[in-house]
Amino acid sequence: MSALIIGLTGGIASGKTAATQAFQNRGAFVADADVAARLAVAPGSTGLAEVVEAFGAGALADDGSLDRAAMRRRIFDDPAARQRLEAIIHPRVRALLQLECEQATSPYAVAAIPLLTEGGRAAYPWLQRVLVIDVPRELQLARLLARDGIDAALAERMVAAQATREARLAIADDVIVNDGTLEALDAAVGALDVQYRGMAAAGVQASPGRRPLDR
Repeated sequence: MSALIIGLTGGIASGKTAATQAFQNRGAFVADADVAARLAVAPGSTGLAEVVEAFGAGALADDGSLDRAAMRRRIFDDPAARQRLEAIIHPRVRALLQLECEQATSPYAVAAIPLLTEGGRAAYPWLQRVLVIDVPRELQLARLLARDGIDAALAERMVAAQATREARLAIADDVIVNDGTLEALDAAVGALDVQYRGMAAAGVQASPGRRPLDR
């Protein structure tokens, strides 16, 4: 079992995927909330059955899986529907992430949770530390435009729909400011890998506070 569980989060286009890959390259186990969310409503699961009970058979695609596009349209302008769906999926995601991390054999485990800030750190009491992959807003928008090929107005709306940069930093124990190259990001992850392995070996589970690392 991993002695230390790290929650990794960050805004859209901040570099979370590259950071988690860098941790995996160093032998750390990574549990992905997006993967867990798909498993939570996989065909035959109790989660999918609850979604159908709440939203009707229209929530299903022809193959019996969750029709994600239809559900996105359904909850987009309906906060109550969004809350019903999240109440079904999110507890299952958290439970699966916790189980996977606790059963990991690496010295420490990483739970990649894009919406950790939005859900509140209190919803994840089993996380010993939170790592935020941070990026200046202007660079975040530029990366989003280049990555998704969207216009500036949509990029602004996508960033605005998430928690603020300040809110993410407020829950962080560790911060990587990802405003440089992939090599710089990898080096920052390498420094944290050493730190986390040392903490796990020493049985350190609580942190005295945020320790930012600039690349």
